[in-house]
Amino acid sequence: MGDAPWYTKRLMKIVDKASIEEKSLLKKFGINHQDLEHVRAAGKLLEPFMDDFVEDFYRWLADQVEYESFFGGNTATLERVRRMQSAHWRNFFNAPMDGEFIRSRRHIGAIHAKIGLPNEIYCASVSVSKALLFGRLHNLKPEPADIGEMVTSVSKLIFLETYLVLDEISRLQKENIDEHNAMLLQVSTPVTPIWEGILLLPLVGIIDSSRTQDIMNKVLSKIAEMRTKVFVLDISGVGAVDTSVANQLIRITKATRLMGCESIISGISPSIARTLVELGINVGEVKTTSTLRDAFESALKITGEEILRHQIGRDTRK
Repeated sequence: MGDAPWYTKRLMKIVDKASIEEKSLLKKFGINHQDLEHVRAAGKLLEPFMDDFVEDFYRWLADQVEYESFFGGNTATLERVRRMQSAHWRNFFNAPMDGEFIRSRRHIGAIHAKIGLPNEIYCASVSVSKALLFGRLHNLKPEPADIGEMVTSVSKLIFLETYLVLDEISRLQKENIDEHNAMLLQVSTPVTPIWEGILLLPLVGIIDSSRTQDIMNKVLSKIAEMRTKVFVLDISGVGAVDTSVANQLIRITKATRLMGCESIISGISPSIARTLVELGINVGEVKTTSTLRDAFESALKITGEEILRHQIGRDTRK
């Protein structure tokens, strides 16, 4: 393979201190040691203008509708954020690649997610900051000979930083959605004993693979706990059934039979029945009924219980 170029060797020394994620991101964004040196050189040239740059940025921000929402005349908060902004850019132009860069940028994303800062204003602020910084670089007299390399390298690092912030916001949002969905699953899968040896699970809404897996776990646990003889799965509240959902529901009923429990799927509407036929779904030995009342009657017969028909009608109307 031959000897590596000198800048590659120097980069290897730099990234030895970086995390595995940093090494991967540096490579993906095409950032090498020369880029870091260009960023640091640009930082030295911009240092005398840093306070003016921050001032110009907040002058622009004051004209945005989000300014009032997040600061609302709170001078103390504004000054604290301005100081943090100034420190942030000075740190940025130090181009630290010691394992702390990613953590600190993801922390910024976490703060943005916590306060609900719109991605729109964040991306706009990055664009404005680039324009203000590059404008100052180009206005330097005399203009640095390597100004083009500086601008390119600073852009690379800004792109990386922007990605890290937005990726953390996205990760936290997904985490919140997953937690919310998990909570909904807890309350939307009410496996209820309705008679001695009979369990009922009425499903409402949209059924997906994650929900059917949750249903499977809860149903089998409840069957084992209550020594259930019949499990009634009512899908009259389910709007649509596709191939995946139908197969998942049939798998649930097969799993219950392995535990010695008969299953009945009730609430099979004409549209769902047509869909199952059109999709070629084989329900096999799964017992199905069009109404919950019919399912309840069948369940009582399976358990050996007898009840007057007029009593059944009165109970199901309650």
